[in-house]
Amino acid sequence: MQDSKLPKLRALSLFFLLPGLAGLVLSAVLSAHYLSILPTLPVPEDMRMTPRNIHGTIVYQTEREDRLLDLAEGTSVAFFLVGFILGIVYLEKHSSMTARLAESAEQTAQNEG
Repeated sequence: MQDSKLPKLRALSLFFLLPGLAGLVLSAVLSAHYLSILPTLPVPEDMRMTPRNIHGTIVYQTEREDRLLDLAEGTSVAFFLVGFILGIVYLEKHSSMTARLAESAEQTAQNEG
């Protein structure tokens, strides 16, 4: 991979990794918030019939709340994984390029000496 493409790959990795990580933190905060405010028994008049297990406690939420948390968790995990994989590719390409440059510098020094 060309040297000019590495910064773009690093930026793309961070573009996915950081929002994914932020989304995971947001999901955890939202989950903890749900645990503190949602009822532990179904409340049909409030449409809180959808169960969710949060750290071993079953709370009941609306379908909208369930979709919102599922969407936040799923999207965050997907973004984080894409960023993580791109980061691994970046590190591999960067280390192989660095090794090639060091090898080339070593050969040049041997040829001169």
